[in-house]
Amino acid sequence: MNLDKLFIRALNFEPLSLEEGLALYTEASTPELIIVADQLRKILHPDNNVTWMIDRNINITNVCISGCKFCNFHRKLNEEGTYTTTFDEYKEKIESMIRLGGRQLLLQGGMHPKYGLNFYTDLFRQLKQNFPTVKLHALGPPEIVHIARKERMTYREVLEKLIESGLDSLPGAGAEILSDRVRKVISPGKACTGEWLDVMREAHKLGMVTSATMMFGHIETLEERIRHLVNLREVQAEKPYSSPGFTAFIPWPIMSEGTELGREVTIAPILPVEYVRTIAISRIMLNNINNIQASWLTVGKETAQLCLHAGANDLGSIMIEENVVSAAGASWKMDAAEIQKTIKEAGFKPQIRNQAYEYIEMPLS
Repeated sequence: MNLDKLFIRALNFEPLSLEEGLALYTEASTPELIIVADQLRKILHPDNNVTWMIDRNINITNVCISGCKFCNFHRKLNEEGTYTTTFDEYKEKIESMIRLGGRQLLLQGGMHPKYGLNFYTDLFRQLKQNFPTVKLHALGPPEIVHIARKERMTYREVLEKLIESGLDSLPGAGAEILSDRVRKVISPGKACTGEWLDVMREAHKLGMVTSATMMFGHIETLEERIRHLVNLREVQAEKPYSSPGFTAFIPWPIMSEGTELGREVTIAPILPVEYVRTIAISRIMLNNINNIQASWLTVGKETAQLCLHAGANDLGSIMIEENVVSAAGASWKMDAAEIQKTIKEAGFKPQIRNQAYEYIEMPLS
């Protein structure tokens, strides 16, 4: 293939095919990918701002039936160490977050076999009644599929009830790699590819803010990574014009320390150059998703800074209390001052945002 022609089409925001994306990734040099991705970022974000936010992760429960082989965090129903977060614990954690300037909760947890729709709607209502200004960025497609099966409801019906009770936005959690071959091995109890994508289609029809993710570097092929991007782009293209759809894409390398998957297969670490190339190809392939986030939590400060020159325009959250990937080996930490310093050192202006990627003023802590 003529790579120059592909780059020109990419710079015109034309959608590239799976085969074309694969050709670019395998045949183009790293500097070429970086230059084109950086140009695309500059077209979309000419203000030289790099966005970030303050939120808190709270795991609703660690009980989960998904059987993910890359997760050290989950527990079986009657296993020692199981818990469900109490309202008093939520209250303490939320008040602490607010003191730090945060106004959003990322609420996730296991697919608990006993928790149905009423559990989540009751929880969301209670949180909103006590903290009406706090945004709930909660659950994800696998949980929606799980609840819908349990309640014998459609995805839309479940989402409508959750929105009514206080859900503000839907994370792109549980995407891993959108390939059923891969999912049957690494997360056999989770939503399949089509289910994950269908939940997002319904969320977009309802006008919800959503995000999309990719966890890579395990048993997937390079073609499956690129197909993952094409799947996301196609769902984004279907959304109603007025719907925000996927506001951001966040890829991160698997953290497999001590996991079942890590014991079963040899997982080579994703080197910085591969992560940078992944950010760049994501920017090139995802012509209709405006924001690409570099996962400093899993790749570290220096690699994340390089990504800001390779198509990324966001560093995500300072992530108060992240448990899942930390339990599998992620050890990087940043507070609000450090993330802003990191952005400035890379040559950009830090800009705090909300989940819809709207600029906001720095809250008083």
